[in-house]
Amino acid sequence: MTVVPLEAAHWPEVERIYAAGIATGHATFESEPPTWEQFDAGKLPGQRLVAVEDGRVVGWAAASGVSDRCVYAGVVEHSVYVAPTAGGRGVGRLLLDALVASTEAAGIWTIQSGVFPENAASLALHRAAGFRAVGTRERVARMSYGPMAGAWRDVVFLERRSERAGTD
Repeated sequence: MTVVPLEAAHWPEVERIYAAGIATGHATFESEPPTWEQFDAGKLPGQRLVAVEDGRVVGWAAASGVSDRCVYAGVVEHSVYVAPTAGGRGVGRLLLDALVASTEAAGIWTIQSGVFPENAASLALHRAAGFRAVGTRERVARMSYGPMAGAWRDVVFLERRSERAGTD
């Protein structure tokens, strides 16, 4: 398995994996994947990765800036998704480690994400990769789709700080 930059040619498989995550009801508030154009415009070019095994995309990770304010230039929010058929094989960890390496190389000092408390696999993956729970954003938003449509959801707010943060 290798990790390579996510390119437009990967989009059909990335979109399929994204849709599978959405279908679980525990991956995102989004009700459908974005278009390639929306995804491409919203994600940082140096922080978009795919895991490829036997020529197929089995997972992806990407980050976007959290603010246009210059003081937050080193803070990103990320997503990581693994194909249902590839779960439990280290794909998420491989992607998260590669994303951390890419952010460190780019001078990014904080990677953050919100994870539903019911997504135990994602919470465990992030803890193993050096993320910590900062807190829980209670009833932060309502689901707009599926069996939980209209339900308020909590989100565990996670972050990973670079060891270089605040040292210069």
